Amino acid sequence: MAKTGWSNVRPGFWLASLLMSAAIVLVACSSDGDSEEQISVSLALDWFPNSNHAGIYAALDQGFFEDEGLDINVYTPADPSSVLQTVGAGRDDFGISYQTDLLQARNEGIPVVAVTGIVQHPLNSVMALQTSGIERPSDLRGKKIGYPGIPSNEGLLATMLATDGLTLDDIELVDIGFALTQSLAAGSVDAIVGAYWTHESIVLELEDLPVNVMRMEEWGVPDYYELVLVASEDKVAQESEVVQKLVRAFSRGFEYALANPQESIDMLVDIGGEVVLEDVEREGVDLLLPMWDDGVAPRFGWQESARWESFADWMKSRGLIDHSLDSSAAFTNRFIEAAGE
Repeated sequence: MAKTGWSNVRPGFWLASLLMSAAIVLVACSSDGDSEEQISVSLALDWFPNSNHAGIYAALDQGFFEDEGLDINVYTPADPSSVLQTVGAGRDDFGISYQTDLLQARNEGIPVVAVTGIVQHPLNSVMALQTSGIERPSDLRGKKIGYPGIPSNEGLLATMLATDGLTLDDIELVDIGFALTQSLAAGSVDAIVGAYWTHESIVLELEDLPVNVMRMEEWGVPDYYELVLVASEDKVAQESEVVQKLVRAFSRGFEYALANPQESIDMLVDIGGEVVLEDVEREGVDLLLPMWDDGVAPRFGWQESARWESFADWMKSRGLIDHSLDSSAAFTNRFIEAAGE
């Protein structure tokens, strides 16, 4: 798939053939069956259906979108790196994306806003096989590190290395595209960056290849929101009632998944079909529970201005966005706050 200068697309697109065949259209009908009274909206996913989306599938299964009078298409685009562009242009109403990507998109003039913080902390990580003995960034000296060719991953790795006394000059960085787990398993690289510790680590462990994981926020990278629900500035300004309805149903879905994690995976498997890696997602959802609700945010979906500002400052220091970018305009708690009333 094509890469863009600001894209931070999820790794693992070795499953792209499944993704391409599974642009799933899911329609939720209103409770009275009168589709003419429904509001049609689209929600573009960031990747094929997985445990990060369990709350969405719970909302579909339980009729939460239906309760709000929404006729919703939930689908995976053929090119998930285009989500912010299609949402910004109004071709999609809502999308799932990343804090890093959203800031870079706004830096390029794409008018998108995060209306819900889904995953409260980073899932991206540096990963090495346990047999390698690599346990911390300083152990990467002289090693070959595979990454998906995304500039922000290079900056994240550089920060982790600096925290432990190294620079990028001390390692060999190799663009391996999205063949992250395959390259690590084959021994063609010593470690990988760009892999989710809630997904790729499970894939490898199910192949009897246990890994050591170095989480980014534990090695100098400012804490950030891995996944966010996004809408366009026009949608927020001109169709705030629709945004509120979507956020309310979306939040109910994730609150349901928090209370019933394995049941939400049943729904994901049932609706998502064969593209869902059930064994991986059943383990993954348990790891995600404290990422959805960390016990610090006042409710699911809340976003802290300090976290947006600190991460934007880090991106500015790495040359990933302009110093003039206003991070406070990139998100709003308006809808998630009202959803809890």
